[in-house]
Amino acid sequence: MVSPAAYLIVGAILFALGLFGVLARRNALTIFMSVELMLNAANLTFLTFARHPLRGPPSLDGHAIAFFVIAVAAAEAAVGLAVIIAVFRTRGTVEVDALRTLRN
Repeated sequence: MVSPAAYLIVGAILFALGLFGVLARRNALTIFMSVELMLNAANLTFLTFARHPLRGPPSLDGHAIAFFVIAVAAAEAAVGLAVIIAVFRTRGTVEVDALRTLRN
């Protein structure tokens, strides 16, 4: 059986990689994927604490929260990709530095 600490370490590594991608990258698609990676790291943490709670028997609370995070991530993916495609059609690029102003 794998210890909860191993899951939490993997979740922390995934979150750190996602945070690095958000802070260091210039491409909007890469930033978007990094945010998704951070959401998945949070889901892993929620499910770890649902399976191995600090007190009491395992519960379904972490599973319910992870389910809602997945639903929000799906909605974010639909809206985010639509915005990125619309920006690419009007500006011709998805580089964040080129998109700093909203004026033409």
